[in-house]
Amino acid sequence: MFNKLIKTEEDYNLTLTRIDVLMDATEGTAEADELELLATLVEMYEDKHYSIDFPDPVEAIKFRMDQLSMKQQDLVPIIGSRSKVSEILNRKRTLTLSMMRALHNDLGIPAEILLREPGANFPDGLSEVKWNRFPFTEMAKRGWIKKNNYIKNRAEEIIRDLIEQAGGQTVISEVLFRKNPGSRVNSKMDNYSLFAWCLRVLILARITPLKKKYRNDLSIDSMKDIAKLSYFHDGPLLAKEFLAKQGIHLIIEPHLQKTYLDGVAMLLQDGTPVIGLTLRYDRIDNFWFSLLHELAHVIKHLKKDESNIFIDDFDLRGHETEILDTKESEADKLAQLSLIPPQVWKDDPASTNATVANVITLSQNLKIHPAIIAGKIRFERKNYKLLSKLVGNREIRKHFPEMF
Repeated sequence: MFNKLIKTEEDYNLTLTRIDVLMDATEGTAEADELELLATLVEMYEDKHYSIDFPDPVEAIKFRMDQLSMKQQDLVPIIGSRSKVSEILNRKRTLTLSMMRALHNDLGIPAEILLREPGANFPDGLSEVKWNRFPFTEMAKRGWIKKNNYIKNRAEEIIRDLIEQAGGQTVISEVLFRKNPGSRVNSKMDNYSLFAWCLRVLILARITPLKKKYRNDLSIDSMKDIAKLSYFHDGPLLAKEFLAKQGIHLIIEPHLQKTYLDGVAMLLQDGTPVIGLTLRYDRIDNFWFSLLHELAHVIKHLKKDESNIFIDDFDLRGHETEILDTKESEADKLAQLSLIPPQVWKDDPASTNATVANVITLSQNLKIHPAIIAGKIRFERKNYKLLSKLVGNREIRKHFPEMF
């Protein structure tokens, strides 16, 4: 009985000879069992040594053209231009997904042949996306994607690849491509730039896994503890470390043009919270309010299995368009409460007499950075020339030099 793996051509031929002998074996006998085993061993050997290459897409196109008596110029409406048709047929250019779809729809070439993957089909969803509108030049300049001459021709493949790296299509839904995706989204914001930035933040979070799983047990007291980290020179790094120990990502990524973005709160596919900050205003007061506002969204509003994301342009704070947004208002209140308790603020001289001495005294009493108090005064009075030396200009980015 042959009962060993087939490793050589000689073993293969001997096994085939033995199979011929056993072809008429009666079911249920030892010979029938041997036949089944040998057939399996032969199949394993043939899969490894005699695998059949999947049909070549270009040859499939040429074959279909021949069947339909088509000329190269007949492919122009399908592929895009005479030069593209020539480059495709001469293998100087690869097929894009849009070309493949057109060849499938117009010439009936199976998707699995064009994709060179048995049983494969074209990716669906995101049907309203205009792939060429993504900021590819800026993305390439930052090293998010490889720079080459065919970026725009392969726009869909590039973005779909980033979507997969970010955790899949369900992580960020088509809501980002609708008008007015949130009350704190600037009307001038480019949704494609926003989407690209969010993908980048999610990808960075996924490639830097945390040691602890998020348990959703943080509270306003936890936020107050984080606020007190502002008192230390390296407070931003301490905050990032603290959040990591709670199972929360803090990702710093400079904003893309036309995003008008300060912060975002969202979830990875496994439910891990991600806070993304742009530091477009490199000030201490802006950093701590932005961080705690997004953390409030994480604690109170983000829910696994729900397609939600919170996008914040804090230049819009207090505008009529967002006053009725209860979640944004709640996040504001929780951030303010964790930084400066309302009753303390009401009774403190700094609230009515905005002197440097009063700001410093309250800072020492609350054990928070004076920039936070100065920032609150400037916001409430809508006077951004006040206490400008206290808000910590250009003091945050230096903690994250690798991102800038």
